[in-house]
Amino acid sequence: MDGNNRWAKKRLLGGIAGHKAGARAVRTTVETCARAGVEVLTLYAFSSENWRRPKDEVSALMDLFLLALNREVKKLVSNNVRLRVIGDITAFSPSIQRAVAKAEFDTAQNTGMTLAIAANYGGHWDITQAVIKLAQRVKVGELEPAAITEALIGEQVMLGDLPPPDLCIRTAGEQRISNFLLWQMAYTEFYFTDEYWPDFSSESLLKAFDSFLGRTRRFGRTDEQLEQEK
Repeated sequence: MDGNNRWAKKRLLGGIAGHKAGARAVRTTVETCARAGVEVLTLYAFSSENWRRPKDEVSALMDLFLLALNREVKKLVSNNVRLRVIGDITAFSPSIQRAVAKAEFDTAQNTGMTLAIAANYGGHWDITQAVIKLAQRVKVGELEPAAITEALIGEQVMLGDLPPPDLCIRTAGEQRISNFLLWQMAYTEFYFTDEYWPDFSSESLLKAFDSFLGRTRRFGRTDEQLEQEK
């Protein structure tokens, strides 16, 4: 969700105003995805590298995160949306950690769309923590090293119990992965737009969906093989 700061700068506003506008775009995106029947929506809210940003900006982002957790949970419950937060949340304040735990608990029984918020998340961290879990099993004799498979690693990464992402949308003209869901996005389709995140509307999202639906996903197969499977 790129471009909050640039959106604000273009309007001669402070960066915090951009993040607040970005939060409104989050609400629009969640609502549109839920109506469209999306099974899982993952939002990259705060990367493990974002701690390098100015302290006042990081502090404001933490305040927005806590505010959103406290304000939006009731809406998620009423709309049957399940919330999951992925990333190393131990780096956050106790108040944020408590809010995360409460939000996940309050929405755990919801059976509609899963909304995953990546906070203090990095793809390298994700794969590393998965490897550590498997190494611990090897250490206690539960698992032989030769028995480690792609499937086992896939079970240990974040969201490993859910289908891999079909589509990754990146705003503000950025065209890189930026350490996001590195394991999970092996066959993900990418959609890039020059729109800043606060300007990313419901219509923008549906346009991305249309682009995705017009693509052929081969997963290593030929067009002829796909035709035969129809």
